[in-house]
Amino acid sequence: MALLLADRVKETTTTTGTGTLTLAGAVSGFQSFAAIGNGNTTFYAVVDNTNNVWEVGIGTYTASGTTLSRDTVISSSNSNNLVNFSSGSKDVFVTLPASRVTGSSNIDGGLPDSSYSSIVPLDGGTP
Repeated sequence: MALLLADRVKETTTTTGTGTLTLAGAVSGFQSFAAIGNGNTTFYAVVDNTNNVWEVGIGTYTASGTTLSRDTVISSSNSNNLVNFSSGSKDVFVTLPASRVTGSSNIDGGLPDSSYSSIVPLDGGTP
């Protein structure tokens, strides 16, 4: 399992509550989370524009059931805790949180040093 990013990954979900998101398929013009690969982690954002709530975190994609777990919340409209999403459609997409890049050497998502061997560098080189 690796921490991966991919361009133009965006799906929708109607999942409610604070649990794992069931993904409903790629938005037109985007690719699905399948681009991340089964069992891999990624940075994600979930936005519910109807209720003006959002969450950014690290999640694990599972191909069976097409789900994205919400493993670690980095920031959110709920004081940086899991958002309890209500009914309705939400956008879910891959993102690179600013806190992991700007003024931070922590681009690995906060993984322990022993996890560096599983990270795929952005430039395709060796970690």
